[in-house]
Amino acid sequence: MRFRHPDGSTVHLAYCTNVHPAEDLAGVLAQLRDYAGPVRRKLGVSRLGVGLWLSRPVADALAASPAEPVRLRAALDREGLEVVTLNGFPYRGFHDEASAKLRVYQPDWTSDDRLSYTLDLARLLTGLLPDDVVTGSVSTLPLAWRTPWSAEQAATAARNLDRLRDGLASLAEATGRTIRVGFEPEPGCVIETTTQAASHLTGLDPDYLGLCLDTCHLAVGFEDPFEALGRLDAAGLPIIKMQASCALRIDDPGIAHEELAAFDEPRFLHQTREQGTPGTDDLGEALGGGLPGTSPWRVHFHVPLHSAPTAPLGSTQDVLDDTFRAVLGGPIARTHHIEAETYTWQTLPPDRRPRTREALVDGIANELAWIRNRLTNLGLKEEA
Repeated sequence: MRFRHPDGSTVHLAYCTNVHPAEDLAGVLAQLRDYAGPVRRKLGVSRLGVGLWLSRPVADALAASPAEPVRLRAALDREGLEVVTLNGFPYRGFHDEASAKLRVYQPDWTSDDRLSYTLDLARLLTGLLPDDVVTGSVSTLPLAWRTPWSAEQAATAARNLDRLRDGLASLAEATGRTIRVGFEPEPGCVIETTTQAASHLTGLDPDYLGLCLDTCHLAVGFEDPFEALGRLDAAGLPIIKMQASCALRIDDPGIAHEELAAFDEPRFLHQTREQGTPGTDDLGEALGGGLPGTSPWRVHFHVPLHSAPTAPLGSTQDVLDDTFRAVLGGPIARTHHIEAETYTWQTLPPDRRPRTREALVDGIANELAWIRNRLTNLGLKEEA
């Protein structure tokens, strides 16, 4: 979906397809047919944005044959879908039955594999962009998981970011389309907060590089959105993309252990932070005594945007609302790419999990409708 901001610019809204497992091109085409197309029809819109997640094997297949990107573009057109952004954070195996946890941070930005994968995604995106759009975005991990992280690794990553910028600049010159890459602060990583982003990423070329602002991660770090944007402004870091997401919130963890335990699942890492403490790297550690439990907790578990868990649990929907106001409520749009990213639908507690394809379609459509209402309430107008 597209929205016209009061400043006259277009803001694109999409949902991220990393909610659907797909490790080959056939799987990607199936998710467009079985989920994204039905979501569009459920919303009653003529055009729906999707933030594609293309795993390394899918990117390889698309790069190997000129016919395959054409096939993908045709499938998007057939379903009334458009792509202006890609999620380049997970490399492969994101929905493997075996735990993804720390594996999702590999390869990191010390690796040539991460650089080549990101540039391959950028090249593919130039061919997937709608005909009337000249700027796309790719989100990526915030350099690496925090350990190990040596001065030598930091220097290697810095060289790779220079190579990334040069590659994106060459791509823009060759195609007339600019692809920008946003580094996504996440709890437990080298860059966990906007403060650390300002420290590690100041000096990047804002024409090509900046931040992907994930509002779940922002909330887990107990960051105020307006203050966070001020820090990014001072550091000269643009918001390339905003991922609309809500964290799990617990105001009194001492009375909620049983309810929290239902969210302690083995596939994804659920970093947990207690206000005023360093936090733990997973919810199970927190429940096992890793946190004092005397102040509110926030858990890196992307809960549905429109439907908070029942008390004593809750969501950080208020942080998402504040971020929308900070990013889009002023006279100038601070980003033009918004992506709903609730990839944990199928790892919710069983009583909250969608049991059918239709139920998941309904859930995603409800999230996008919820965002649409937020955007129009801020004065943006939906485009036909």
